[in-house]
Amino acid sequence: MSAINREPLTAPHRTRNDAVLALGVAVLAVALALMGGEGIPPGHLGWTLLLAGHVPLVWRRHRPVVALLGVVTCVAPYYSLDYNPVLPAPAIVLALYTVAATGAVRRTLLTGVAVVVSTAIGNGVTDSMGALESLEISGWIIAVLFIGIDVRYYRWYVTSIVERAERAERTREEEARYRVAEERLRIARDLHDLLAHSITLIGVQTSVAAHILTADPDRLDRGAVAQALDDIAGTCRTARGELRTTLEVLRAHDTAVAVGAASGYVSGAEDMRGPLPGIDGLAALVETGRVAGAKVELSVRADGIPPPVGAAAYRIVQEALTNAVRHGGREDLTVRVGLWTADGALRVSVRDDGRGGDAGSGGGLGPPDGRPGFGLVGMRERARSVGGTLDAGPRPAEGFEVTAILPLSREDELR
Repeated sequence: MSAINREPLTAPHRTRNDAVLALGVAVLAVALALMGGEGIPPGHLGWTLLLAGHVPLVWRRHRPVVALLGVVTCVAPYYSLDYNPVLPAPAIVLALYTVAATGAVRRTLLTGVAVVVSTAIGNGVTDSMGALESLEISGWIIAVLFIGIDVRYYRWYVTSIVERAERAERTREEEARYRVAEERLRIARDLHDLLAHSITLIGVQTSVAAHILTADPDRLDRGAVAQALDDIAGTCRTARGELRTTLEVLRAHDTAVAVGAASGYVSGAEDMRGPLPGIDGLAALVETGRVAGAKVELSVRADGIPPPVGAAAYRIVQEALTNAVRHGGREDLTVRVGLWTADGALRVSVRDDGRGGDAGSGGGLGPPDGRPGFGLVGMRERARSVGGTLDAGPRPAEGFEVTAILPLSREDELR
């Protein structure tokens, strides 16, 4: 079966193998000659023609039709001399089978018609009473050709099944790689949203404490310093708790993703993400901005928000508020956060009156040292994850504004 399933035109070492096969068929012809049979035993000329008819079989898979013509060219004079007719039969059968098994059906049929007609004419010339024999020979030729065609179609069917299976396997592997890459991106977004916000607050609170200590050492406000340090400690505790919770969820989730990737299916692992933050947590988020020294105004006019949309809105507000506090550039910074529903979508707006829009930071595009950050990239990815859009840029007068439109009608498509 492996020999039948192997593609004959691309099989390795086919010339060497065909040479061995031609030698084996020639040995079979010699054995049949030693056993005797009907017809005249071949003489020197007969043996020369018989053995020469086996030589083209060496190239039967390189040039099937040419090999068949070579065999027929040597065998036709052999038959005209009325030598034993059985001896060349294996070589002819092998050449006919090769033509049928390697070529198109039209070529096989034309070849079969040519061989049958030439055989009938040859028998008619040499034996006017050999009509029955011609019919029998034609039947054998047609049978060999149909066997070759059948093997060719069987090989094509098996090859198509294997190719479909390989394509399906490649598709599963590509899907698994895509899911793993998508999951890594989601983890990066989660860690960025969590750590960037907390670290920014700690930095602001540390700056406040340092300012109090250095502004007027003779009149040190110990209560203000203690309050600033308590705020730093509280932010650290909150960040540590959130980070621990996030890592626990991600560790369990990544284990499921790894198992799913190995099996080519990982979408079912997405249910292990745990509760998502939503717009209900915006009040606490706004309070952290106020602790950092900004005046934050919150307005929420939205109910029944799907959890994925609420989580995306929460992360967008968190990042926008972090950028405003980090790049606002003024002590009396005011940030206005608004969420409302309109036209089947949740609209998010975060505006500040700071100087981040024209500062070197690029309005929250990155840290003050000029290196590109991931804040706006992460917010746009959050919006796209729920089928929404996000715009961010400096306001006409002053400050920076982030607006997002998050559709509410794709809940069945969200993860």
